[in-house]
Amino acid sequence: MARLKTTHDVFSAIGEPKRRALIEMLTTKEMTVSDLVDAMSWSQPMVSKHLAVLREVKLVKERKAGRYHYYRIQPEELRPIQEWMHQFEKYWGSTMDQLDNYLNTIQTKVNSDEKN
Repeated sequence: MARLKTTHDVFSAIGEPKRRALIEMLTTKEMTVSDLVDAMSWSQPMVSKHLAVLREVKLVKERKAGRYHYYRIQPEELRPIQEWMHQFEKYWGSTMDQLDNYLNTIQTKVNSDEKN
Protein backbone atom coordinates (compact mmCIF):
# COMPACT_ATOMS: atom_id res chain seq x y z
CA MET A 1 0.00 0.00 0.00
CA ALA A 2 1.33 3.43 -0.91
CA ARG A 3 1.95 5.80 1.93
CA LEU A 4 -0.44 8.74 2.10
CA LYS A 5 1.04 12.18 1.73
CA THR A 6 0.74 13.84 5.13
CA THR A 7 2.56 17.08 4.54
CA HIS A 8 0.16 19.00 2.32
CA ASP A 9 -1.01 21.47 4.97
CA VAL A 10 0.17 23.22 8.11
CA PHE A 11 -1.79 20.91 10.42
CA SER A 12 -0.19 17.79 8.98
CA ALA A 13 3.27 19.32 8.85
CA ILE A 14 3.34 20.22 12.54
CA GLY A 15 2.00 16.79 13.48
CA GLU A 16 5.59 15.53 13.36
CA PRO A 17 7.46 16.28 16.63
CA LYS A 18 10.79 16.85 14.87
CA ARG A 19 9.26 19.53 12.68
CA ARG A 20 7.77 21.24 15.73
CA ALA A 21 11.24 21.18 17.32
CA LEU A 22 12.72 22.85 14.23
CA ILE A 23 10.01 25.51 14.30
CA GLU A 24 10.80 26.20 17.95
CA MET A 25 14.51 26.55 17.15
CA LEU A 26 13.77 28.97 14.34
CA THR A 27 11.67 31.22 16.55
CA THR A 28 14.85 32.56 18.13
CA LYS A 29 16.77 33.44 14.97
CA GLU A 30 17.47 32.68 11.34
CA MET A 31 19.64 29.56 11.03
CA THR A 32 21.46 27.51 8.40
CA VAL A 33 21.04 23.77 7.99
CA SER A 34 24.44 23.35 9.65
CA ASP A 35 23.33 25.48 12.60
CA LEU A 36 20.24 23.30 12.99
CA VAL A 37 22.22 20.06 12.66
CA ASP A 38 24.52 21.21 15.46
CA ALA A 39 21.69 22.48 17.67
CA MET A 40 19.48 19.43 17.25
CA SER A 41 22.21 16.76 17.02
CA TRP A 42 20.44 15.26 14.01
CA SER A 43 21.88 14.21 10.68
CA GLN A 44 21.98 16.74 7.86
CA PRO A 45 19.63 14.67 5.66
CA MET A 46 17.07 14.50 8.49
CA VAL A 47 17.14 18.26 9.05
CA SER A 48 16.94 18.95 5.32
CA LYS A 49 14.02 16.53 4.88
CA HIS A 50 11.97 18.21 7.62
CA LEU A 51 12.89 21.71 6.43
CA ALA A 52 11.66 20.78 2.95
CA VAL A 53 8.26 19.86 4.38
CA LEU A 54 8.09 23.08 6.40
CA ARG A 55 9.11 25.06 3.34
CA GLU A 56 6.45 23.30 1.23
CA VAL A 57 3.67 24.46 3.57
CA LYS A 58 5.32 27.90 3.88
CA LEU A 59 6.06 27.64 7.61
CA VAL A 60 9.69 28.46 6.94
CA LYS A 61 11.28 30.68 4.35
CA GLU A 62 14.66 30.07 2.78
CA ARG A 63 17.19 32.79 1.97
CA LYS A 64 20.34 32.05 0.00
CA ALA A 65 23.52 33.95 0.74
CA GLY A 66 26.48 32.62 -1.18
CA ARG A 67 26.67 28.90 -0.53
CA TYR A 68 24.57 29.12 2.63
CA HIS A 69 20.84 28.64 2.92
CA TYR A 70 19.26 30.45 5.85
CA TYR A 71 15.87 29.48 7.24
CA ARG A 72 13.46 31.54 9.27
CA ILE A 73 9.98 30.94 10.62
CA GLN A 74 6.93 32.41 8.92
CA PRO A 75 4.73 32.77 12.02
CA GLU A 76 1.79 34.20 10.09
CA GLU A 77 1.41 30.81 8.40
CA LEU A 78 0.44 29.35 11.79
CA ARG A 79 -2.70 31.51 11.78
CA PRO A 80 -5.01 28.67 10.57
CA ILE A 81 -4.01 26.64 13.62
CA GLN A 82 -4.61 29.56 15.95
CA GLU A 83 -8.01 30.21 14.41
CA TRP A 84 -8.98 26.54 14.71
CA MET A 85 -7.80 26.37 18.33
CA HIS A 86 -9.71 29.54 19.24
CA GLN A 87 -12.98 27.61 19.38
CA PHE A 88 -11.67 25.60 22.34
CA GLU A 89 -10.53 28.52 24.50
CA LYS A 90 -13.87 28.69 26.29
CA TYR A 91 -13.18 25.21 27.70
CA TRP A 92 -9.68 26.08 28.86
CA GLY A 93 -10.82 29.14 30.74
CA SER A 94 -13.39 27.26 32.80
CA THR A 95 -10.92 24.45 33.44
CA MET A 96 -8.36 26.93 34.74
CA ASP A 97 -11.00 28.58 36.95
CA GLN A 98 -11.91 25.19 38.38
CA LEU A 99 -8.25 24.40 39.02
CA ASP A 100 -7.77 27.77 40.71
CA ASN A 101 -10.80 27.15 42.95
CA TYR A 102 -9.56 23.67 43.82
CA LEU A 103 -6.07 24.93 44.69
CA ASN A 104 -7.52 27.72 46.83
CA THR A 105 -9.66 25.16 48.67
CA ILE A 106 -6.62 22.98 49.34
CA GLN A 107 -4.56 25.97 50.50
CA THR A 108 -7.35 27.07 52.86
CA LYS A 109 -7.56 23.53 54.29
CA VAL A 110 -3.77 23.33 54.75
CA ASN A 111 -3.71 26.73 56.49
CA SER A 112 -6.61 25.67 58.72
CA ASP A 113 -4.89 22.38 59.64
CA GLU A 114 -1.64 24.21 60.45
CA LYS A 115 -3.45 26.48 62.90
CA ASN A 116 -5.00 23.52 64.73
